[in-house]
Amino acid sequence: MNNHMIDIVETTIDHHALVERVRSNAAGAVCSFLGTTREVTGVRRTKSLEYEAYRSMALKKMAEIDAEARRRWPIVESAIVHRVGVVELGEISVVIAVSCPHRDQAFEACRYLIDALKACVPIWKKETWADGNEDWIHPGLETTDRLSEPGRFTVDSEHNPVEPHASGCETIAAAAETIDGEHS
Repeated sequence: MNNHMIDIVETTIDHHALVERVRSNAAGAVCSFLGTTREVTGVRRTKSLEYEAYRSMALKKMAEIDAEARRRWPIVESAIVHRVGVVELGEISVVIAVSCPHRDQAFEACRYLIDALKACVPIWKKETWADGNEDWIHPGLETTDRLSEPGRFTVDSEHNPVEPHASGCETIAAAAETIDGEHS
């Protein structure tokens, strides 16, 4: 049975259902990641997040990331679901769930999938702050200082964002060129 699921939704994500969907008798481990709206980012209070996606390209990139993860790890089943629209405090914006024969494989594959999704998939986030200000954020458009934080992106000698791990995706700049080329 092939239960891998890749989707972009406009409604609440049922993470319990996704975890159950990837469970399998062939897997000894299920690992999931839930991205949620936190109340404080740095020193600023968040009111809500809003996500937009270039849907066709995002789904294509999500499928490529899933295929690369399956090439690297013995994934039995997988789910990658991202929400678009307004996501209030505490609500889930993204779910990654994978099942593998062993826990180390599941942890590594899950980490890879969320890191690659954030690095390569054309999904943009608008942070609405408690003070009423708003900022649009995408990893490829963040400041160099933020990109070079541990666990985040690094930058090359020309200050272009580069993925933290080889993920099978292009750098953010190359992905943006691909997207722009499709709009032309």
